Amino acid sequence: MQQETAHRSVHLLPQRGDTRSVARTSLPGNPLAASAARRFVRAALADWTRLGTVTTRGTDRLADDAVLVVSELATNAVVHAGTGVEVLARLDPATGDDPAALVIEVSDRHPARAVRSDGPEPESTAPGEPEHGRGLQLVATLAAAWGITYRQGLKTVWARLPLDGFDGLGGAVPSPGGETARQRGERDAEILAPSPRRSVRDDREWVGRGALSFLAEASDLLAGQLDEDMVAALAGQLLVPRLADWCAVWLDGESGPAPRPARVWHADESAVDDLREALAGDPPRLPDEPRGTAVPVRVAWPPARAGSAVAFRLTVGARPLGTLLLGREAPPGVPDEAIALLEDFARRVGLAIGAARQYTRQATISRVLQRGLLPAQVASIPGVDSSLVYEPSDEGLAGGDFYDIFPAGSGGRWCFMLGDVQGSGPEAAVVTGLARPWLRLLAREGYQVAGVLDRLNGLLLDDALEAAEAAALMAAGPVVAGAAGTGSVVAHEGPQSRFLSLLYGELTPLPEGGVRCTLACAGHPLPLLLRPDGTVRPAASSQLLLGVVEDVAYESQTFELKPGDTLLCVTDGVTERRSGQRMFDDADGLAQALAGCTGLTARAVADRIRQAVHTFAEAPPDDDLALLVLQAR
Repeated sequence: MQQETAHRSVHLLPQRGDTRSVARTSLPGNPLAASAARRFVRAALADWTRLGTVTTRGTDRLADDAVLVVSELATNAVVHAGTGVEVLARLDPATGDDPAALVIEVSDRHPARAVRSDGPEPESTAPGEPEHGRGLQLVATLAAAWGITYRQGLKTVWARLPLDGFDGLGGAVPSPGGETARQRGERDAEILAPSPRRSVRDDREWVGRGALSFLAEASDLLAGQLDEDMVAALAGQLLVPRLADWCAVWLDGESGPAPRPARVWHADESAVDDLREALAGDPPRLPDEPRGTAVPVRVAWPPARAGSAVAFRLTVGARPLGTLLLGREAPPGVPDEAIALLEDFARRVGLAIGAARQYTRQATISRVLQRGLLPAQVASIPGVDSSLVYEPSDEGLAGGDFYDIFPAGSGGRWCFMLGDVQGSGPEAAVVTGLARPWLRLLAREGYQVAGVLDRLNGLLLDDALEAAEAAALMAAGPVVAGAAGTGSVVAHEGPQSRFLSLLYGELTPLPEGGVRCTLACAGHPLPLLLRPDGTVRPAASSQLLLGVVEDVAYESQTFELKPGDTLLCVTDGVTERRSGQRMFDDADGLAQALAGCTGLTARAVADRIRQAVHTFAEAPPDDDLALLVLQAR
């Protein structure tokens, strides 16, 4: 019995014509299936074009569309059905009202699972088969028709792509000697998402022809992972079932804890729990030397059957990171031709785990530092509405921008600051973490605005800060060294620059309303004052960066921020936001944007400026973005 649903009322039944215009491959249900399917379809199209089966003026566009469609369909099948998939590409000639088309079919063996789609629904839906979710909107957009065919134990999602721009389907020409593009596509699909069928002869042939491609693909996939557990999971999926029937990965603790099992993988998913129980406990004990070489081991798996296992120590440099264990059930034993390949693979897994740990350490250090950089909350100033936007360019990592609003002790004075430390990472974080509390301390000690900047400038040039920076670099150094595998601290030679741009001000509420504002700008984008009549002017004059020259005498400006006046303070992540060769503040772009905010609340002004900065360029901001709006009421 067959049930079929179709989009755009187009009825399609599988046609089995000339096998020269049909290509098929089988892929297991793992995350590599989509990549393998893309390569397979592109290779099939290249083969048909070369053979003259089809002649075209638009092969590249068709290939791009077909690759997108098969990627979506294969991903849906793997993620939502969880089984192996069959991929078919077929060229159909024009018949009746239907033009010539490329048909893509992806089948899985879990027909009870719904197909996920947020695109247009097929006109009819099989009973009990809800259509919802995401994934097929792109397919519906690119295809002239798409639908779902149900058979006993099999569900096929198909898409029909018109051959627009094609001259037509021609007769097949004899294939010249050598490997065709489609055969290369099938080979690449096997490397990326292999079939579980294996023999000793298969192993030797595959190692001889596919090892380099496998290692290149494995390196790309592993290098993109920033979590060591994900590296372990991906390693298992790359090895099983291509080179092993099962595998397990243990990861060593960084500070002495016992190794922990990170991943157990079996070609037969129903055997995973039993395998995990059989391998419970510590990994096989391996000799310290030589590292990374294959070591045959005895394990209690499979039960009551012959099998073999081999283990590899995962290392980076001379530092052990974990253990990789893989086993074969039939035929037992790993052929000599595969040992060198597996040793190389284990080294790459070790490098990927080391890189993931490096990233985790750096992120942890940055998060710890970040907690001391910015206030948990900013104070509310009487008679002033404030709004703050702060968006670090790298979420979770320490940035150079900082801000604060706080009361300056007795006398009804309130202080605000917006600063930017040169650079990023631990060096910038140390300066930021010291500058903000120093500013608070100096303000509460009674120093006026210009005096605060004078003393902060001296502190930035003081040897005490250099010692603090050295401590931060020592903390970050082993992380960098670990990635290089040297085991030593990376030396940072020469003095570290500690330039700091700062906008610092003091507000005093006035009895008649509004506030008296005194501020100074040291190498920072100038604050802008918006009057209720729409006029905009700079509210300070530019002075030298902090931390550059000793014995600088900074000056401040005082003015009244009357009810309805708005003061906008930003960092250079706003003014220097780029779109090609242009910057956001070119031709007074920031002042023009602020002039359009007349009559808006402080929060609305902040939102309007932030939106203008983001829409100025298509790419996301590559620098920290901070802006502070103060509006007198």
